[in-house]
Amino acid sequence: MPNNTFDTKIICSSSNDPWYNLSLEEHLFSNVNKNQFILYLWQNDNTIVLGRNQNPWKECKCKSFEKDNGKIARRLSGGGAVFHDLGNLNFTFIMDKNLHNLNTQLKVVLNAVRYLGIETEFSGRNDILANNKKFSGNAFYEDDFSYYHHGTILINSNIDKLTKYLKVSKEKISSKGINSVSSRVINLKTLNPDISVHSMKISLIKSFIEIYGGGGNPSVEYVNEKILPLEKLYKKYSSWEWIYGETPRFDINFVNRFTWGEIDLNLKLNNGLIDSAVIYSDAIDSKLIKNIASNLSALPFKIIEIEKNLNSIKDEKNIEIIDDIINFLKTKLSF
Repeated sequence: MPNNTFDTKIICSSSNDPWYNLSLEEHLFSNVNKNQFILYLWQNDNTIVLGRNQNPWKECKCKSFEKDNGKIARRLSGGGAVFHDLGNLNFTFIMDKNLHNLNTQLKVVLNAVRYLGIETEFSGRNDILANNKKFSGNAFYEDDFSYYHHGTILINSNIDKLTKYLKVSKEKISSKGINSVSSRVINLKTLNPDISVHSMKISLIKSFIEIYGGGGNPSVEYVNEKILPLEKLYKKYSSWEWIYGETPRFDINFVNRFTWGEIDLNLKLNNGLIDSAVIYSDAIDSKLIKNIASNLSALPFKIIEIEKNLNSIKDEKNIEIIDDIINFLKTKLSF
């Protein structure tokens, strides 16, 4: 990829507060310049981060985790819940949308880990594997002008805590051909005892500069709450409304797991119309899930009307998801 035609920045958060780090991520995303590419590195301590459309009560043991001084946070992107501690390093590529290239972005991570003596591969919809086990989950978010791709890197994380507090459905586990979460994930330190969070950070920066830096040497900027407070965004990310949201009573509930993720569809009915719809999902496309839910509201509770409406938002990017949901609902609704 030509890498002399755009501006690069490397930003590291020196905070371990998930609500601040997600605020900073959104701030960088909202303010990325044209032809700019940012590598953002950050760590959260004792945190569960939910995907944008997930139900916290279903995904983790909320009360016991918070009682043990854990923090629960929700990100903008889709995908599943993850556990973060100081043995895990998070990366975010934030860019002008025109610069997005998944293969090149993944190459930064893959090369960085290979520099530390471990062979890696990208697998499925959002995982990076070493020794056939997951050490990095990835998720994505975009608007009209900007794009971000972020992920975890398990280096020396507490796997016992991960399995203790996260609830993973049996369907999701069986779809991966495994019998437990702990058998699916791996710390890189298990494969190379010399790896540390610091050495991983240095290796990522090196790989990023080689691929995107154009032979230059971008400086690393350290940011925290004192340098850039971000009060408004912090208030949002730390709020009950953002993390938990409303959980109204629903009349209808449909749940199914597809190859691209799980759908937990909840409908409230009034006089034969769908009064409100909420969809919990670990699907990668967080905006599509919100769009589907909003399109169901005020529709007659009839499969022919639902099918017609969902087909109206179908395009080449979401055709599999829309068709799968329609076909699933046809098995549940005969009117």
